[in-house]
Amino acid sequence: MKRYKALDIFRGMTICLMIIVNTPGTWSTVFAPLQHAKWHGFTPTDLVFPSFLFAVGTALAFVIRRYGKDSKKVPWKKLIWRTLLIFLLGYIMYWFPFMKWNNAGELTTFPMSETRIWGVLQRIAICYFLAAVMIFYLSKRNLIYAALGLLLGYWATLWGFGDYTLENNAVRKLDLFFFGESHLYGGDGIPFDPEGLLSTFPAIVNVIGGYLAGIFIIENKKTGFEKVAYLLMIGVAMATFAYFWHYLFPINKKLWTSSYVVLTIGLNLIILGILIFLTDLKERPMNFNFFEVFGKNPLFIYLFSEYLAITMLFVRIGGKSIFSIVYEKAFAWIGPYYGSFVFAIFFMLICWAAGWWLDKKKIYIRI
Repeated sequence: MKRYKALDIFRGMTICLMIIVNTPGTWSTVFAPLQHAKWHGFTPTDLVFPSFLFAVGTALAFVIRRYGKDSKKVPWKKLIWRTLLIFLLGYIMYWFPFMKWNNAGELTTFPMSETRIWGVLQRIAICYFLAAVMIFYLSKRNLIYAALGLLLGYWATLWGFGDYTLENNAVRKLDLFFFGESHLYGGDGIPFDPEGLLSTFPAIVNVIGGYLAGIFIIENKKTGFEKVAYLLMIGVAMATFAYFWHYLFPINKKLWTSSYVVLTIGLNLIILGILIFLTDLKERPMNFNFFEVFGKNPLFIYLFSEYLAITMLFVRIGGKSIFSIVYEKAFAWIGPYYGSFVFAIFFMLICWAAGWWLDKKKIYIRI
């Protein structure tokens, strides 16, 4: 089966940008495009996470073809094991290193009762599992109907059980009811998890969108240029529809609104179409080997970046974290915004170097 480089490059670009936006030198001076929208709205950074889910879907297009699309052949043991492992890796990542600094600068234990349950890898795990099950059991037509049902059902739920504000949305209400304040993310000023339970359901559609795109690329007998044209046309149509839907159901990454799902899938299709053209159809294909390094060990490199950043923020010298010391001594002189950005690039290159070493040794860590 032909393996499209564009899909690996797409996944690699997603991981690369994810590391850059997650590790600025200081959060107080970050260029606007590298920040999430505060609430309603959209920035380039808001495309990163849904692109990873889209990439999970394109990978499923290859995996499921190996098993055959037969519900009797569902590899339940593998699906459940992979889901639990990814979820656990995400949960432990937010708990690590199991100690924390209090406001007095003292090291204390980090009790399980205060750990965050939901997060990036946890959402990926749940979306991967539910999307994979749906893909095995449903035809392509019924998958589209199921995706529409999830998007419209989520819209109706948010509209019927609250509003679209930070304080009074149905996602927050459900998470508070089931998990309590201490298990939720508090970075927005109040307990609210942008990767909450309810908002995970529309995110499943991002995986389904990636799967359908992958199947179209693999199975469709159209010429390469026709495939690219279709991807671009569908992508533009979805992005345009999302723009108008925004006026009824605002585009909002933290609520993962249905209009946001449609927009991000549309943009992913456009990017994927462009990458296919540049790598497979252009007379002189462009070289994206840099991003392929990320794409070959995506989960490991992401975890490596997070654990490295967490460790640097945790370990302190003279009351300051190693993370802050490195930024202030080596990058702050460049300027508040550019220094913070260059630090993020440098950090990303360290992670790339780890991935390059693994690739050189032909080590590919799969779960």
